[in-house]
Amino acid sequence: METDRVIPQHVAIIMDGNGRWAKAKGLPRNMGHAQGARVVERILEDADHMGIRYLTVYAFSTENWSRPDPEVKALMNLLRTYMKTSLAKCAKNNVCIRVIGDKSRLDEDLQRAIAGLEEATKENTGIHFQIAINYGGRDEIVRGVRALGERIAAGELRPEEITEQMIAASIDTAGLPDPDLLIRTCGEERISNFLLWQGAYTELYFTQAAWPDFTKEELERAIDAYNRRERRYGGLKG
Repeated sequence: METDRVIPQHVAIIMDGNGRWAKAKGLPRNMGHAQGARVVERILEDADHMGIRYLTVYAFSTENWSRPDPEVKALMNLLRTYMKTSLAKCAKNNVCIRVIGDKSRLDEDLQRAIAGLEEATKENTGIHFQIAINYGGRDEIVRGVRALGERIAAGELRPEEITEQMIAASIDTAGLPDPDLLIRTCGEERISNFLLWQGAYTELYFTQAAWPDFTKEELERAIDAYNRRERRYGGLKG
């Protein structure tokens, strides 16, 4: 008898290919990012309807600051627009939003908008939507270790008392389950400094589709592939 299809509890996505999608169509790169933002909203709804409880997307990495200034400004303005317009949608769809990453480098108005959106949606009980902004896996771990170091310096903690659970509680995703499935679009097969600690046992799925072309059907294919995997943890079949 065929086993029931399992829906991963937590799906993470590296949304790659916005610029290449635009270039292939003879459009400015910013048009690719704008289309990509529309896809995020659609996939969030699809994921919710499919029973995914947590969706985490890589919106802007710590390395993305090296992109041309006009592109960085356009990306930040897209984020501003999302923060301003998403509150009503989040209330309607019961979405809980959380931004992960080092928010201190963001402009103050964007920091305020993020804080307001997180506060307004924190009691929502629907899908949990995490947006990684100015995020890097190594940077996240460094910040978490520094926080533990400050506790040691203050005499609140001894080095030998540090556990994996303490480290997990000191990083941006504290309280969230680790991702079951990580999807990367547009053909690249690497994780690019995304969720390094959390992804220790995450299943990886790579698709040739650029993010602006990503659909519910692509998400379904990723979940089908996830279901075909034999997951093993510490040598035991999961």
